[in-house]
Amino acid sequence: MNDMGRKVMAIIFLLIDAVLINLTYILSLIIRFEEAIYSNQFILYFTRYKEQFIYITLIKLIIFAFFKMYRSIWRYASVEELVNIVLAAIVSNLAILSYTHLIGSNLPISVYIIATLFDMMFIGGARFCLRVVKLYMDKFNQDKNKKRIMIIGAGEAGVLVIKEYKNHPQLNSKPVALIDDDEYKQGRVIMGVPVVGKRDDILAQVEKLKIDEIILAMPSASKKDISSIVDICKKTKAKLKILPGVYELIDGKVTIKNIRDVQIEDLLGREEIKTDINAISSYIKDKVILVTGGGGSIGSELCRQIANIKPRKLVIIEIYENSAYDIENELLRRNKDLNLKIYIASIVDRDIMFDLFNIERPDVVFHAAAHKHVPLMEASPKESIKNNVFGTLNLVHAADKYGVKKFVMISTDKAVNPTNIMGASKRICEMIIQSVNPVSKTDFVAVRFGNVLGSNGSVIPLFKKQIEEGGPVTVTHKDVIRYFMTIPEAVSLVIQAGAIVKGGEIFVLDMGKPVKILDLAEDLIRLSGFEPYKDIQIEIIGLRPGEKLYEELFFEEENVTSTMHDKIFVAKPTFTDYKLLMKSLEEAKRIIKEGTDEDLKVYIQSIVPNYTIQRTPSYTCLNATIPRYYKD
Repeated sequence: MNDMGRKVMAIIFLLIDAVLINLTYILSLIIRFEEAIYSNQFILYFTRYKEQFIYITLIKLIIFAFFKMYRSIWRYASVEELVNIVLAAIVSNLAILSYTHLIGSNLPISVYIIATLFDMMFIGGARFCLRVVKLYMDKFNQDKNKKRIMIIGAGEAGVLVIKEYKNHPQLNSKPVALIDDDEYKQGRVIMGVPVVGKRDDILAQVEKLKIDEIILAMPSASKKDISSIVDICKKTKAKLKILPGVYELIDGKVTIKNIRDVQIEDLLGREEIKTDINAISSYIKDKVILVTGGGGSIGSELCRQIANIKPRKLVIIEIYENSAYDIENELLRRNKDLNLKIYIASIVDRDIMFDLFNIERPDVVFHAAAHKHVPLMEASPKESIKNNVFGTLNLVHAADKYGVKKFVMISTDKAVNPTNIMGASKRICEMIIQSVNPVSKTDFVAVRFGNVLGSNGSVIPLFKKQIEEGGPVTVTHKDVIRYFMTIPEAVSLVIQAGAIVKGGEIFVLDMGKPVKILDLAEDLIRLSGFEPYKDIQIEIIGLRPGEKLYEELFFEEENVTSTMHDKIFVAKPTFTDYKLLMKSLEEAKRIIKEGTDEDLKVYIQSIVPNYTIQRTPSYTCLNATIPRYYKD
C-alpha cells in the first residue's frame, strides 16, 4: 500500500474510532444505570457526558495516536498490536477520568471501567475484523486459484488422499467432493469433504462443482470396475489420476507420489494374468536362464520377473549397449545377490551364439530379440529375415546342441496371415520352432502376442509425444483395430508358457476384445486433460506399408484348444517338415546375398503361403526352386 493509501486508511480508522469512543460511553452509562435509565441521575450524568464528548473524543484520539494505532498495518496485526490496544484503552480512560474530575464533571467510576472494556472490544475488534476479512479474502482467492479435486472412493485410501493434499498446500489443490457407491456414505462429510453422490452422479457433479482433476482412490477395486469408472470420467474435461492397486502399495501407505496419471491400460477392463508361481519357480529357480533382447520392452520385463524368482544365473544377450547398461543397473540395484552376466552381441552371429551357449550352458532360453517395426522392415526386408529368421535359427541350433531344456520364443499376431515381411519372418520363426521340436530333446514353444502397451516404438508413446507437442495425433485409418495387452501380462504369459510346454506349441493369450485405434487416440487425449478435435486434432494419414486393418490370433487350420491356464490357448503344430524348411532357408540365404528385396519377398511368400505381398513385383525370383508347404 502506498503513502496515500495509508493516509486514507488512517483517516477512516480515526473517524471509526471517533464514533466508537462515544458509543462506548453511551453504552457504559446505559449498562451502569440499567433499570434507572429514565431517572434524574442518569439524565444528569448523560448531560455531563454530552457537554464534554468533543474533548473526551479528542483526548482519546490523541492518546490512540500516541500508541501508533493509526500507523500499524492492521491486516497483519499480531499480539503486539493487541497489547497496544489494551494499553491505549486503559491510559485513555484514565486520562478522561482525570480530566472530568479536574473540571468537576466526573462520571461514576464504574462507567470508566466499563468504557475501558468496551474500548478494548470495539476499537480492537474493528481492527482485527480487518485481519479476519483479509485472511478470508486471501483464502478465498487461494481456493479460487486452486485445482478443485474430486476423489472417487470414500474409503480409507480416499481419506489418506485428502490428508496428503491438506498436508501439501504447495500442490495448490483442494479436495472438494467425494464419490462413493456406498449408500451409507451419501451426504456424509469426511475431513471436511462431502460425499456428493455415486458413480452415476460423476458427470453432473464435475460440471456443478467445476472439478479440475479426478482421482480414483480405489486400490482394491477390480480392473472391470476401474475401467467402468474411467469410461465415465473420460467424458468430462477433468484431468484423470489414479492411486495404484494394492499390489503396488506394498507398505500400505499412500503418498502424493503414489498418485499417477490414469494410463490407457486402466481402460482395458481385464485383470492381470495370475501365474502359477510354484510351476514357474520349479523350472527357473536355481537354473541358468538366458534372455535374448534383454534390454527391450519385453526382454527387460522378463529379466525383472525372472530375477525375482532367484535363478542360479541370469544371462542377457543384447545388441544395444545403452539398453544393456540400463537393465544391468536396474537389476543389480533391485537384486543385490543376483548372478548376472550380460553380453553385447548379435544373434545373427552364429559362431558367437554357439560360443556363448557353450560357456553358459543355459537351462532355459527366452528369445525376445527381434526386429519388430513393420514399416521399417518393409523398407529393409533382408535385415528382417537375417535377424528374425536366421538369428532365431542360430539360437535354436545352439539350444539343441548344448542341451537347453526349454526354449521359449516370442512371436506376434502379425505372423497370422501376414501382410508384411516382419509378420512373415515371425511366422517362419514359428515354423522353425514347430519343425525342430520333434527332432530335438529341447522343448521348443512360441508365444504369440498382440500389441504391447507402452513398448518401445508402440503407438501409445507416439500418441503421448504428439499430445505433448500439441498435436495432431496421427491415426493410420479410422477403422483400424488391434489387440492389446500390458507388458506384465505379456511376460506372465511367456513365463507361464515355459511351465506348461510339451513341445511344438504356439501359445496365445485371451486378450479380450480388440481396441479401435481411433478410440484409443481419443481416450488418450481425454486422459491428458484435452478435448479431441478441439484442443488436439486427430489426423487420418492412411495405412503404412505392410499394415492391415485388423490382426488375427490363429490360422484357420490351427486346432486351437484350451490349457490348464484359463487365459492361455494353444495352437497345435501345423508344420513339422524340418528338412524341407532348412532347404528353403538355404535358398532364402542365397537370395539375400544375390537377389533384390522384392525377390526375397516373393520367395518368402512360397515359404509362408498366407503371406500377402502388398506390391506386385515386376521381375522373377532368380529361378529359385520354390517348395510348397500348403495346398493353394
